[in-house]
Amino acid sequence: MPERVNNFQGQSFHKLRRDCLRRGAFFKDPLFPATAQSLFYKRKPPPGLTWKRPRICKDPRLFVDGISTRDLHQGSLGNCWMVAAISCLASEPSLWKKVMYLCSSLCPPFFTASSFMASSQLLSSSQVIPDHVDQEWNPKHPEMYAGIFHFRFWRLGRWMDVVVDDRLPVSSDGVLLFCRSATPREFWSALLEKAYAKLNGCYEALEGGNTTEALIDFTGGVSEPLSLDREALSLHRDRRRAFFQTLAKAHECKALITCSIRPAEGETVESVLDCGLVRGHAYGITAVRKMRLAEKLPKTGWMSRLFMVRMRNPWGTTDWTGAWSQGSQEWQQMGRAEREKMGLIVRDVGEFWIDFEDFCQYFTDVVVCRLVESSLLWWSSHWREVRCYGEWASAPTSPGTPTSTVYHNNHALSSGKNNAKPAGTKQRGNRKEAKLGESQPKGGKGGMCKRDKAVNKVIKEDDSGEVGGWEAQMDKRSRCGGCINHRDTFLHNPQFMFEVRGKEEELLICLQQEDRRIRRKDGGGENLPIGFEVLKVEVNRCSRVQCVLEQAASSVYMDSRSVTLRGTLTPGRYVVLPTTFLPGATGHFLLRLFSHSLVTLRELREDLLSPSVLQCFLPQPTVVTTVYLRRASGLSLPKQKAPDVYAVVRCENDTIRTQVFKAEGNPEFNLRAIFYRRYPSTHVSIELWSRGWLWDSVLGKARLQTAESERSRSHVIDLQGGHSRSGNRGCVYVETSSSVCLTDL
Repeated sequence: MPERVNNFQGQSFHKLRRDCLRRGAFFKDPLFPATAQSLFYKRKPPPGLTWKRPRICKDPRLFVDGISTRDLHQGSLGNCWMVAAISCLASEPSLWKKVMYLCSSLCPPFFTASSFMASSQLLSSSQVIPDHVDQEWNPKHPEMYAGIFHFRFWRLGRWMDVVVDDRLPVSSDGVLLFCRSATPREFWSALLEKAYAKLNGCYEALEGGNTTEALIDFTGGVSEPLSLDREALSLHRDRRRAFFQTLAKAHECKALITCSIRPAEGETVESVLDCGLVRGHAYGITAVRKMRLAEKLPKTGWMSRLFMVRMRNPWGTTDWTGAWSQGSQEWQQMGRAEREKMGLIVRDVGEFWIDFEDFCQYFTDVVVCRLVESSLLWWSSHWREVRCYGEWASAPTSPGTPTSTVYHNNHALSSGKNNAKPAGTKQRGNRKEAKLGESQPKGGKGGMCKRDKAVNKVIKEDDSGEVGGWEAQMDKRSRCGGCINHRDTFLHNPQFMFEVRGKEEELLICLQQEDRRIRRKDGGGENLPIGFEVLKVEVNRCSRVQCVLEQAASSVYMDSRSVTLRGTLTPGRYVVLPTTFLPGATGHFLLRLFSHSLVTLRELREDLLSPSVLQCFLPQPTVVTTVYLRRASGLSLPKQKAPDVYAVVRCENDTIRTQVFKAEGNPEFNLRAIFYRRYPSTHVSIELWSRGWLWDSVLGKARLQTAESERSRSHVIDLQGGHSRSGNRGCVYVETSSSVCLTDL
């Protein structure tokens, strides 16, 4: 279904423009006025600054000859992280321009006009510059210009339509103060930056950030930070080529890629290396090429293949001085026609080529933003997305628990591993203004920054063991228990359950927290260090997890707006726990899960499910028991064909069945089940069955008698009865736990 576009601060672009045209006046935005409060919150504007409309030049335009990275010059604001993201987007016009119609040959015959237009809106709602033709200046009809523009940004699962007027800050020498185009009469980049500044509170709020944030805001995609192990990549050519293929495939799938160099201990942000590259500065990757050569080059000698990456500096300068830089021997030795034939072209100011081996030598961090696209026809072959909104909240003061909303959407994902450690994420990009922060020796995945104060505090507290007092005071109804290091409160976090069926499934899980940058004007604005754990739970669990049984996966913890984990999970039921690093931190979040098959995601709210109407007439459960069927052995003799085996676990009226294990005499079931028992004196039975062509036969049975209170009791039980063809019935290995407190397990 189409995604709704929300009006930021309640301003409707079309209503406001109609009103301005009716009155014959240019729009003046009362919510983002042309005053100092829209510029800075810490320092004063530079002397001579004025706000002017684009009429300062002759024949102003939103676009001149389309969109290109040459349209971007950073200006005096330290927001290279944002400009680098825009430069990546500039190479993909489909991300900017709103598509009003599709070719009729692509429209299925079963689409009605209304449903087709709704689907068209779904396709187009993600464009950063909507109605770009309608927003353009029309010199033939100047009376239709009202000095108002709008842009769209993706925030926590919703597209926000941001309205701005066309008044821009101009320095005393008559030049735009911030982002501007190389063409003086082109203004799309300056107006886009203004809309983004409004969304974040003011221009100064854009100082220092993470390219990942901007990429997500501009596309609604999923960003995966990749860390380069420079030592391993330099020593192992196979690893280097595999990493190159990863980037090449991502670029081919129209993923947006940025990179940076993390300052080491003692190094400062934006210090320049001997090769001309800048530490802590965000660069965009605009092309990835593998080429064949038939000539001897000074650096490489006789090479059959050349691996190259084209990059762009948001400052609009080409500072790289190494191999394949402008004027280098490699560049001069190859003729212009040959370079163009091989695709070794430089399109815009600030672009340069670099050999991939040199790239791996210098750069430390890469961010790949994989785009989420909606498909009208071939949805079954793409990734599917399901979303849940949630909240880290303190215990409610009145009855009730924090609520969340679930949204189900089918999206296609241009398709990355993870680490699990706290890390910082903010890139510093200010070369002309005072720094808002200093670099730390260890940055995080996705950018250059100082580590979040909260992360440092957590690490310090963990080392000294001084967090237990706070945890002991936490109300069990709270939903802000901190990371898994805080064992007493970790399970107090929100819990979301999903199930993998049939076979192994590749999943992409993304946790995004609400944006806090707008709070910088009030002294806040720092991201929470966030991450998540994926626990494998009992196959029939429907209530909140009470103890950690098996960790299936764990994300990295970062003070970033977004944390992503990609991996493959075996069939079973899982629970995701989004957490902050410290217990007690509160905020809203969005959990996104991508899969190839249909997977549902829902929040677990109850510690114990309420009985159904029929169950109200039965005795209430008095004991809870978990059964962990690990494996079976000896189901077939050596040199004899093993049966196709599955297991059935029965307890009172509940029955759990495993998948079929083909030709397996020693199957590894790894099945967990939970039972709420009304008659704890009755036994739990385990049956092993052999799958047949016409009917199935019992290989053997085992009975368990559990105590009312026991923890992790192991059993090895010989199978009895059955009709084993080999006469060898084997045994099963089981582990059980029980408690009279129904919320213990």
